[in-house]
Amino acid sequence: MTATTNKVRTNVYLDATTKEKAQEIFKQYGLGLSEAFNIFLTQSVLQRGIPFEIKIPNDETLEAIKDARANKNMTKVRLEDLKKDLGA
Repeated sequence: MTATTNKVRTNVYLDATTKEKAQEIFKQYGLGLSEAFNIFLTQSVLQRGIPFEIKIPNDETLEAIKDARANKNMTKVRLEDLKKDLGA
């Protein structure tokens, strides 16, 4: 991250729950919210875009997400069965 003496204050509106969860994660790295935002913005500038891949789900995936949230078309699966299917 580049050191800069020209700092500005910015207001950001966040979902309260997401903010709290993110702060818990950043705390493990010894970072505050401001430092985390600065890292994100610095990486965005360096990479000239969002510093991670963002995908828009296709129609099939959107339908699966919708079903999962509504607890529809769900099948219970045992871990042992999944391991067997994977040959583990």
